[in-house]
Amino acid sequence: MDNDDRPVGRVLTRREMLKLLASVTAAAAAASCVPRATGTSQATAVPTATEEAIAAATTAPTATAAAATATTAPAATTAATVAATATTETEVAAAATVLPTCVVRPEMTEGPYFVDEMINRADIRSDPTTGEVKDGVPLALTFAVSRIGDMCEPLPGATVDIWHCDATGVYSDVNDAFFGNTVGQKFLRGYQVTDENGLASFTTIYPGWYSGRTVHIHFKIRMEESGRNYEFTSQLFFDDSLTDDVFTQQPYATKGERDTRNNNDGIYRNGGDQLLLNLTPTAEGYAATFDIGLDMS
Repeated sequence: MDNDDRPVGRVLTRREMLKLLASVTAAAAAASCVPRATGTSQATAVPTATEEAIAAATTAPTATAAAATATTAPAATTAATVAATATTETEVAAAATVLPTCVVRPEMTEGPYFVDEMINRADIRSDPTTGEVKDGVPLALTFAVSRIGDMCEPLPGATVDIWHCDATGVYSDVNDAFFGNTVGQKFLRGYQVTDENGLASFTTIYPGWYSGRTVHIHFKIRMEESGRNYEFTSQLFFDDSLTDDVFTQQPYATKGERDTRNNNDGIYRNGGDQLLLNLTPTAEGYAATFDIGLDMS
């Protein structure tokens, strides 16, 4: 699928993470993922399964946990002191538990289906030309974007793009050998600009699947500041058990049984557990808030 299986970023070593934890304040201690400044730098991913103790403290909340508040940060001296003296994996995990909930996430490949449509809209379910609305289980998705620096604070004015396939695995505005030509259609694409609280909200549907990939949503966060253009690209994932339940419904069921789950998706294995959405049932479908902190220094 073109570059859809090519990972982006790298995994920090335990030594590098300890150095970060010991040298920055608690609000910045989690800053191991840096958005690309166009033409100048590359993104760095937070630890994946090889650094389980730290990854456990920076993953998204479990399905039963309350959503984290992106602007909550503990005392700076606590994180720095604990991290500076940490020598074992247990102590590293203890240091990680005092990190702010303004968390960093792994950067992942853009994939072959990004089209820079620049459609400013919150409800991305319809095609703007025809007005046809894509059928599927409704999903209310909110991004809580924060800046990690001397403090963990909301990041207003950032452009958040999302795009994903429909319930049958089809993307809009591309010519693809697997599902045909959808050029000119623009369903399930759009962007929002974060408000003063760093929030950008969308109304969409639970995505379907296509061969070789687990269920996912692509997103891109862009920001221009002081003459520099920052860009961060990654993907969101879903709990397999929940997906199984959703896919018993129409129109998902017409696609048949999917061939790829989270544990055998090469992109998910590169840190996808830190990009899982924590979905809450609503009267119509599901809702989720995804917290992400960006180091723009």
